[in-house]
Amino acid sequence: MLLVRRSAVGFGGVARWGLRCLCSGDAAGRYRDTVLLPRTDFPMRVNGPNLLEREIQIQQKCGFDQLYTWQREKKAKKEYCLHDGPPYANGDPHVGHALNKILKDIRNRFEVLRGRQVHYVPGWDCHGLPIELKALGDLGTNELSPLQIRQKAREFAERAISRQRAAFQRWGVMADWENCYYTFDGKYEAAQLKVFQEMHNKGLIYQDYKPVFWSPSSRTALAEAELEYNPEHVSRALYITFPLLTLPAKLAAKAESWGRVSALIWTTQPWTIPANQAVCYMPKVQYSVVKRADNEQLLLVASERINSLASILKTNLESLATFPGTDLEGGVCQHPTIPSKQVPLLPANHVTMTKGTGLVHTAPAHGMEDYGVATHFNLPVECMVDEEGRFTELAGPELQKKSVMTDGNATVISVLQEAGAVVKEEDCVHSYPYDWRTKQPVMIRASKQWFINTASLKDKAKDALQKVRVIPESARSSLLAMLDRRTYWCISRQRSWGVPIPVFYHKETGEPLLNKHSVTHIAKVFSEKGSDSWWTEPVETFLTPEVLQKSKAGAVSEYVRGEDVLDIWFDSGASWAAVLPESDPRADSYVEGKDQIGGWFQSSLLTSVAVRNKAPYKALVVHGFAVSERGEKMSKSVGNVIDPDVVINGGKDLSVSPPYGADVLRWWVAESNVFSEVQIGPNTLNAAKDSISKLRRTLRFLLGNLQSFDPRSQAVDPKQMHYIDQYMLHVLREFSMKVTDAYSEFDNGRVIRLLQSFITRDLSNFYFSIIKDRLYCDPEDSLGRRSCQTVLEEILDGVSRSIAPVLPHLAEEVYLHAPGHDEGDTLFRSGWIKTSSVWRRPGLEEAVEGACAIRDSFLSSIPGCNAAEFELIVVIEPGLFFELMESLQEEPTSTCSQLTELMMASRTTLANSLPRDLPLDAITSTGTFLINLEGKILFFRYKLSSVSFIYLFF
Repeated sequence: MLLVRRSAVGFGGVARWGLRCLCSGDAAGRYRDTVLLPRTDFPMRVNGPNLLEREIQIQQKCGFDQLYTWQREKKAKKEYCLHDGPPYANGDPHVGHALNKILKDIRNRFEVLRGRQVHYVPGWDCHGLPIELKALGDLGTNELSPLQIRQKAREFAERAISRQRAAFQRWGVMADWENCYYTFDGKYEAAQLKVFQEMHNKGLIYQDYKPVFWSPSSRTALAEAELEYNPEHVSRALYITFPLLTLPAKLAAKAESWGRVSALIWTTQPWTIPANQAVCYMPKVQYSVVKRADNEQLLLVASERINSLASILKTNLESLATFPGTDLEGGVCQHPTIPSKQVPLLPANHVTMTKGTGLVHTAPAHGMEDYGVATHFNLPVECMVDEEGRFTELAGPELQKKSVMTDGNATVISVLQEAGAVVKEEDCVHSYPYDWRTKQPVMIRASKQWFINTASLKDKAKDALQKVRVIPESARSSLLAMLDRRTYWCISRQRSWGVPIPVFYHKETGEPLLNKHSVTHIAKVFSEKGSDSWWTEPVETFLTPEVLQKSKAGAVSEYVRGEDVLDIWFDSGASWAAVLPESDPRADSYVEGKDQIGGWFQSSLLTSVAVRNKAPYKALVVHGFAVSERGEKMSKSVGNVIDPDVVINGGKDLSVSPPYGADVLRWWVAESNVFSEVQIGPNTLNAAKDSISKLRRTLRFLLGNLQSFDPRSQAVDPKQMHYIDQYMLHVLREFSMKVTDAYSEFDNGRVIRLLQSFITRDLSNFYFSIIKDRLYCDPEDSLGRRSCQTVLEEILDGVSRSIAPVLPHLAEEVYLHAPGHDEGDTLFRSGWIKTSSVWRRPGLEEAVEGACAIRDSFLSSIPGCNAAEFELIVVIEPGLFFELMESLQEEPTSTCSQLTELMMASRTTLANSLPRDLPLDAITSTGTFLINLEGKILFFRYKLSSVSFIYLFF
């Protein structure tokens, strides 16, 4: 039971209730020197230009640019390697860069604080078509030699790299800025060719003529990772008849009374019809010959598609016969645009029943599955389309030189209509692959290319992936699905800006000259002279007499060098071989956006498994994309793009776009759920700014109350501390362990939540509110005050270090003002949160939290009142709980006990029975009661003359 009496006496009451009055107004001058108020030069807030200037000063004074080198030179028991996935060097830094680079930096700084040696070499992906196109666009012509194109592209990439690197450093990213890696560097290219050589030696790289994704707008082959799908693409879809010239043997008897039957196919790519070589069916599905009610035309279709087709054709379809797909074996159709050509009916497992007719038009030069059928049945693979997407002379004079995407497609449709082969024509809106660089539609086109046989690597890659930790785990299924979809990887590109495929071709036979001897020597030349030497040096530089002899090749004059370059995903996918430490070329982590599931994550895995039979990473961290506050993709045309430079430095109109500084940008990254789409906008940034301001006020309170305190000489041993102070060390220890675990899991959002909860609940609402008596009113050198200051210093140190990976500028600023440091010290060179096992006090935790329960009941029973106006009588039945409370108050009644301090009352009496002088006869006449379900009084309140009492039972 708790008895509370209103009182205006007692030093504690004066301290808590009257302090504000004593230190304000006319009384300020008289009483200010009687209390020890907080004093610090640490500013409450820093805004505008002052903020930007302060961040730059801190970066310079605290050696942000020297931290990486310092920690690499420092001895450490463990190394942490985060391999930087190279951003593309084709534009200005954007919020996607900020999300990725800051997320990595938070982890790296955490590892440095823990005492590990961090290996983090930033890099850039410098080759590829986007850079080449922009370089050509600046010039306004493409009539350039390969060397001229390469020079322009290199200059463009270098400018982009310079801008991006400056931005990353301004964001506070710690890295080996003096030794970045660039995929256009000769030594990097040499390491890449060594990977190429080893894969070729194992038979994993080969040349073949097969269909690949082809971009007419870029005039090059593309890999799956270089595509983006437009869900609103509109194709002209046709239902086309292929008349049966030879009926399948098993249907011949049934068909005597049918008349002419035509196989009906559906296609969204009419331009591929001239290249048709077969019509495919599914052997395990039922098929039917149906008669149209409107014109009695006989059509061969899958039985389960009849109802859907009747609706599409707007006529009834009468089934004349139904039979299994296997009965179609041996059937032969007439080609609809080449009357003299016959094409067979062939079984295939890729035929589906979800759309179309159940029969699939098959053009091996323009379809992956079609090519598989052609390989199995030895069909010709004829490509009638050139590099620009125009029909060649093989397609005939009517189609030659016409674009298959526009007028060529229309001409094919016209030819089909004139032949009476079109049953239905319609627009079809569907998802279609586009070139991610030019934003134009692509096609599938057969051409001679270099490939990696990923089918033979797939199982090994899956096994290696099982040993890799994936965060979040849900991303693992996407990684596995991407591997399943990739049967081969086209690695040749028909461009100039890239690493040349190290192959020579015999002038007469066209046979490639490519082996370990030639590639090893070419890699050596590239290492010394760069890959421009492929164009500047004579063939003799690469095909030396020694190379020709070991290769058992003819004279050097018999060979010409290849003109293709390597896919940029092979460039970056080989980065593990060029960048990671030789002692253990496996990174602890790869951290990239979800678009790299089919990109860098996969290309790195495949190349590493091919060469070393293991993954290049121990953990994969997959984050989402930065989007607007409405969840929309950022677009300049929509006007929702957030420029990180504007976020930090402010826009042209500072009233509209004020400067937030780098730490706000970093807080946004840390606070967000990075494993989904990450929203950013004015509201998000203002919320981050407000959160940092609140944190800053807390840090200022801590610094202000540590004025003149030196922890090296004035710290109090935990055993001599007040119990409340010991309890706070226990809470601080628990907080630091949880924060450490959260950082280790890349869960920065949990770090922020833990920090805010600790500051709000444990500090502001609890500890700070009950220690002000000791801080302000106890003698400066008293044990109670020094005990409190010792804890405040530990809290300041722990909070500063816990926020340091996220807010390095603020953390270092606090460290400059904190007591107990030598001149020149910086937080990041002084380690992680320091706690002790001595701080762990579970028994004390029970006592303090029991007292807190009494305190909460007391404060909730006097809403709107000042607790210091009351005297408390706490009545607890004899037992363990009473003994725990006795540990907080040795005397029965006290104005300065730890229990009184915790209760924030003027005086506290602790008893195990009701006081004898308690005027219980007044209860029934003036009391207010609350009764629980058991009919037991929870508390009652009454007045007797000028005294107020509150009882709480425990």
